[in-house]
This record gives sequence, structure tokens and C-alpha cells, in this order.
Amino acid sequence: MTPFVLTGFAVLVVCTSILSGIFGMAGGVILIGVLLSFMPVPAAMALHGATQIAANLSRAFMWRRHIRIATALFYVAGALGAVLLWSLFLYVPERAHAFVALGLIPFAVRLVPDAWQGRPENRLDAVLYGAICMTAILMTGVAGPMLDAFFLRGKFDRREIVATKSAVQSFGHFAKLVYFGALIDDVVFEEPHVLAVAIAMAVLGTSLGGLVLERMKDVAFRRWADGIVNAVSLWYLGYGLYLLFVKA
Repeated sequence: MTPFVLTGFAVLVVCTSILSGIFGMAGGVILIGVLLSFMPVPAAMALHGATQIAANLSRAFMWRRHIRIATALFYVAGALGAVLLWSLFLYVPERAHAFVALGLIPFAVRLVPDAWQGRPENRLDAVLYGAICMTAILMTGVAGPMLDAFFLRGKFDRREIVATKSAVQSFGHFAKLVYFGALIDDVVFEEPHVLAVAIAMAVLGTSLGGLVLERMKDVAFRRWADGIVNAVSLWYLGYGLYLLFVKA
């Protein structure tokens, strides 16, 4: 990357990490969309995975006292099962299909009758969503919108939502990094300083976002989080349809 592009990339990472640091969501969705726009899918997935591991681990550590351990463990169990299953197929999605899926997932979740929708307090639901969200991560790079909807339906407060999501997402992005970086394509970061900048900016953005989260009320948190998910999802759905039917 040229210095100008690297600076822009650093700003993007820190801004999306601030957004994720506040809401525990949305930032990673925006970042993967940008990376998929100019990088091959496996490389974009691997770089995004490395960046999001740093961001989520730092958030999980920051709010570690608020992690709901049982929910996290059962979610990871389901996610691990999904990784093992998909490792048998080594599927790589087309760029356009990934964007359409990113846009459709959160709206598709809302079509499910309320009685069938999961709650993070329920351990069986946590296992099921772990498997579903891990599949979404391998298909689109993120599971944020789906996971956001899952946690926002529960009774966790804003700190518990961000903390527990960060813990389970750390595993999800690590699994994605292994899946795309080792199993599918021997991705080599030819510019290691880019990776170093991405990780540093992710940690910085997470720290700054945490300061805002501490001062935010739960009602405002849920209202803003829902609006951000809707806006980002509509954008990706539109862009994915453009790639499929206009640019193709």
C-alpha cells in the first residue's frame, strides 16, 4: 500500500472499531465490505479476521467482568461444530453473493416468528446460533447483523451484550482466519506493516468506543444499534444486487 492508502486504511479501521467499541456491532460489517471491494475474497477474509480478532479480544478484555460465560461457551460449541462441517467442503463465496447475504440476513431473521427466535439466555439457542452465525461468517465474513438481533432480543444489559458478543466473535474470526488463511488459501501478508497498523488501530478504536459506551443509556444503545444495522444492511443488499444484475 502507498502511504496515502495506508493512512486511509488506518482511519477506516479505527473508525469502524470505535463503532464496534460502542455497539459491539456494525464496524466489522463495514470493514469487510470495503475489503471485499478491492481484495480477493480469501485475502479479504483473512485480513478482516486478523483485525477483528484484535478488536474483539480487546473489547472482551475491557468488559471481561460482564461476559456471560455460559452463553459464550455454548455458542462456541455450536460454532466449532459448524467450522468442522464446512471444512469438509472448503466453500468460497462469490463477492456479489456475499454482499447480498450481508444485506438479507438481518431482515430474514425478523421474518422468523417470535416464538421461534432464540434468546441468549437459553443454552440450546446459544448452540444453534453459534452454528448458524459461524456459517454466516464463513459465507460473508461476518455474522454481526444476525448476532446483533440474537443478543438484542435477550435481557442482557449493554455491557453484557458487548462483552459476550466480543468473546464469541473472537473465536468466530479466529476460525475464519484459519479457514480462509490456511485451509483454503495459503494467504501470506506480503506487507506485514499493514497488518500491524490494522491491529493497532483496532485496539485504539475499541478503547475509544468503550469510553462512549460507558456513558450511554441502554434505551439509546438499543435504538441506535437497530438503526445502524438496518442502514448498513440495506446498503449491502443494494450493492450486491448491483454487482449481480448491473455490473455483471
